[in-house]
Amino acid sequence: MAIRGNHLISLAFILGTLLPAAAQTGAIDPALLARANSGDPAAQVAVGDEYAHAAATEHDSLRMADDYQQELKWYRKAAEQNYIGGEMGLAALYRDGGGKSIPRDMEQAAAWYRKAADQGDPTAQATLGLLYSMGQGVSHDDVEAYFWLSLAASVKGPNQAKYAVNCQLIGERITSYQLSDVEDRVAAWRAAHPRPDGN
Repeated sequence: MAIRGNHLISLAFILGTLLPAAAQTGAIDPALLARANSGDPAAQVAVGDEYAHAAATEHDSLRMADDYQQELKWYRKAAEQNYIGGEMGLAALYRDGGGKSIPRDMEQAAAWYRKAADQGDPTAQATLGLLYSMGQGVSHDDVEAYFWLSLAASVKGPNQAKYAVNCQLIGERITSYQLSDVEDRVAAWRAAHPRPDGN
């Protein structure tokens, strides 16, 4: 009887360990996972987002570490296809870190924000501008900060006014010659990267 009881305890322990993990993986819509596995970058970001949410609500450190690794994996798959959502996901993950599993790395964060900014994402442009203004992940450079914030402030959207204020504050720290040079760079960049919405 004692042996049988030990087997039951062991089985209960194994099931208690495996079932929550299986339930968590099973929580991802199979159709979404199939699209992600077939290479759809939007689906890959959505799966990464699912793991990000799971990591944020997980209490078991081993499962949390695995969730962060899965989040990193799926965002990277999308980012390697030059998909802005994947680049922004990776940037945020490196900016904040993923528990003990993924250390905070501002240089990696800045590099991924730069990739999204180069594609015209105003949030990435504004964030990159702020990183330059503070010297986080990149060297401190108010001229570069002004350039990226100017690009972000030129796009209509809910944060346009905030980006414009930040741009103006940085503009007070550079010379009129530098300001003129940056405005020429912004005009050249915008001419080379027309937006479909005309902004």
